[in-house]
Amino acid sequence: MEAARGGGEGEGEGAELRLLGTWSSPWVIRVKVALGLKGLSYEYVEEVLASKSDLLLKSNPVHKKVPVLIHGGRAVCESVVILQYVDEVWAGASGTPILPSDPYDRATARFWATYVNDTFFPSWRALFRSTTDEQRTEAFKNVVPVVETLERALRECSKGKAFFGGDAVGLVDVALGSHLVWISVVDEVVGVRLLDKARFPALAAWAERFLAVDAVKEVMPDVRKVMEQYKGFLAKWIASAGPS
Repeated sequence: MEAARGGGEGEGEGAELRLLGTWSSPWVIRVKVALGLKGLSYEYVEEVLASKSDLLLKSNPVHKKVPVLIHGGRAVCESVVILQYVDEVWAGASGTPILPSDPYDRATARFWATYVNDTFFPSWRALFRSTTDEQRTEAFKNVVPVVETLERALRECSKGKAFFGGDAVGLVDVALGSHLVWISVVDEVVGVRLLDKARFPALAAWAERFLAVDAVKEVMPDVRKVMEQYKGFLAKWIASAGPS
């Protein structure tokens, strides 16, 4: 359990903030980035998912998953829901808005954040879970068209600016950017380059800009630790598959 640094702006909106999470989870990283963008102080509680705490089970009895944001004793679950909650509650804070003010732009941001969750992640997860060359070739072939769609979405949503959110990081940036460390680790192990500069120049440049944002740099997990964890996952999956 640890206290995360932040500006503390907006604490008058309620009582203390606690975030239940696991250190390498992209879904938890999303919330950490959002809280950092808003300059909020919070207590971070690391969960061990193999032996979930009573607090987690009580706070998220439906899915029993992280992240969970507890604000004034009340729990908010699901990462994208939490991002929108943080943006609405601390709308007047001095930090960066996560959603645009225009209703159409807000709807567009929600659409693409849902696309990241429901279309990109399942496609990329097949690559993440692959253990043979055949599986990896097929998974990579399937995820590339999804990334092509995101490349077009970035060009349209950014209107030539730095991020999906325009001049500043927004909902879609956080939703997709939270996966970047994991994407780079899987790339290295599998021997591919998903956000290839030649194929996806806009997304490749966007990824570099996103990772350079202070609120992102402060919470992204160490690549070496993620690599170690991923290799552990692979060893278990290969062992459970048994002889081919």
